[in-house]
Amino acid sequence: MMMHRTLLMMAAVAGMSLTTAVSTGAQTAPAAPAKNWTAPAAKIYAQKLSDETMKAHPELLSVTIHGVPPGMTDTYTMFAGSYPERIGNPDDPDDIDVSKKGITIVDPRWHRTKDTSPKFVVLMPMRDVKGNNIGLVVYAFKVPVAGNQYERTLYTRALDLRDALAKKIPSYEALFAPAK
Repeated sequence: MMMHRTLLMMAAVAGMSLTTAVSTGAQTAPAAPAKNWTAPAAKIYAQKLSDETMKAHPELLSVTIHGVPPGMTDTYTMFAGSYPERIGNPDDPDDIDVSKKGITIVDPRWHRTKDTSPKFVVLMPMRDVKGNNIGLVVYAFKVPVAGNQYERTLYTRALDLRDALAKKIPSYEALFAPAK
């Protein structure tokens, strides 16, 4: 009832009919996915690594780090990355495949209508200093135009970034330790 009155007042002020107000004003944005994990209040080591990577590599649009937080089972989530508002969002099935199977997904994003700019995305197993697969790291690179002319170079660049990251990860658990 209160929403009905509010819509009537909005319609009157805007000079619209109730039908127009209801059809436009009652629509809401899609709900954000429910979080399946909450980051600690203090920055974790994984977030520090993500921040350092973004600062050092202007060619990146984003870097995100995914896996199952300690003490949880089958709760695949993004736990660090350049989109802090997405931390704790459940992973998509392709993210989980990379984590579980150790596969790499190269996604040039050629015909993505919702992407605001061309990008080249690589989802790959994250490794620790011993070379163990311990989760997922996703690199999204800026590209000047949509197309495949950058695939080889950017895939190789993603491998280099992932291997450099691995040298900074003593163990999976260390990613969740407070940043120093």
